[in-house]
Amino acid sequence: MTERKKSFVDRIWDLFASIKLAVVLFFLIALSSIVGTVIEQGGEPEKNLILLKRLFGDSLAPSAYRVFETLGFMDMYRSWWFVALLALFSANLIICSLDRLPRIWKLVSEPLKPLSPLMAMTVPIRKNVQLKGSPASIREKLVQVLKSLGFNAEESAMEDGGYQLYSQKGRYSRLGVYITHLSIIVIMLGAVIGVFFGFRGYLPIQEGYISDIAYARDDTEHKLGFAIRCDDFDVEFYDMSDMPKVYRSRLTVIRDGKEVLKKVVEVNSPLRYGGYTFYQSNYGMVPDAQGYFILKIRGSSGKAVTVNRMPGESFVIPGTEIVGTIRDFSPALAMDNSGKTFTYSDMMNNPAVYIEFSEGGKAKYAGWILRRFPATWRLPDGNMVELVDYWGVQYTGLQVRKDPGVWLVYLGSGIMTLGLYMAFFMSHRRIWVLVRSEGRHSTVTVLATASKNRPSFERKIERFIAGLSGEADG
Repeated sequence: MTERKKSFVDRIWDLFASIKLAVVLFFLIALSSIVGTVIEQGGEPEKNLILLKRLFGDSLAPSAYRVFETLGFMDMYRSWWFVALLALFSANLIICSLDRLPRIWKLVSEPLKPLSPLMAMTVPIRKNVQLKGSPASIREKLVQVLKSLGFNAEESAMEDGGYQLYSQKGRYSRLGVYITHLSIIVIMLGAVIGVFFGFRGYLPIQEGYISDIAYARDDTEHKLGFAIRCDDFDVEFYDMSDMPKVYRSRLTVIRDGKEVLKKVVEVNSPLRYGGYTFYQSNYGMVPDAQGYFILKIRGSSGKAVTVNRMPGESFVIPGTEIVGTIRDFSPALAMDNSGKTFTYSDMMNNPAVYIEFSEGGKAKYAGWILRRFPATWRLPDGNMVELVDYWGVQYTGLQVRKDPGVWLVYLGSGIMTLGLYMAFFMSHRRIWVLVRSEGRHSTVTVLATASKNRPSFERKIERFIAGLSGEADG
């Protein structure tokens, strides 16, 4: 008998139905993903060059950078070859499934039939026990024990006399592999949609300002469809150090001229609106920006007021005629060993305001008031001036992401959990109990199969036999 010559289509089908091709494609995707994880995707060339210097040394790093850049590893998830790998892997999974699914579906969909004598010889699990009484008298006992194992038995008469009870469960567990295949395709589809139809960029907003535009990595503008206003930005530090403990942005979403959402954004608490997610990323001082000082003032009467003043402006301490005039500001004030003050950072690490006080036109006293040092708030005459904030001079840096495929990724993850559970923790189990008369006794033969975890099922069969032990004829 000559073998039919395969057509070109048959050869392509066989290639994509191959497990070997799946292994090769999976290996290539995993390997390239490792490289893509190490190299910052869409990152600044200088950062990736520094990284490559650590990996390959100063002499080889420039060449390695050019090679990776030529191969598209600097933005590999958008590269044609990576998308092609995903497409080939998806085609491989689909054709593998279509090639094998009809045979599995036949096993799943066909009802279990009574076992023929010939088929009984091939069943791997076989146990025998002899019970007192006729086959008819022990039928109910057998049905109840089978039910305790989760099997609803059907009955069929045998040609040589007696009967057999048979049942199956977990037959749909055979579909677990194909459900897992489906989940991988759904996840990859969601990832591709996210890469090509989503957005990743940044949005710096100065305190008090509004923006309806975010910026992509190449600085192109991206319209949000709504506006974000930064109401305030603030940093908390660990004790007296300059190490930030928390930095937060108070944001307001404005749509069609109306405030629709307010949110305090911290590092692990992003703002989500309109399909976008805004993550707290960085912050800084706006060059040459001029804001206003927020001062909390308490006079001798104990009454406290809060005032907002620009640099150079004055205020009066309640209950007195003492006038304070703002003369200077330092975002990070420090003092050297000689007692001379200086600014050690452009960031608001230790903000301080220098105020001159006068009464009746005569200078009274002057000094620095530091926001983080309450001891400086108390004035020589007992009045208090607290520096609450220098507002309007900082900006908050937000990472902006929009991923329309994320729900497909979530859906695929759920499907994968179901598929893996079915594939690894469920089993298609079939059982036949053949009962024949032998004098005043009955011979019970238990035959069974399990698609997975056969030892566990055999132990259950042994418990089944033990459940009949009360009827056994020792």
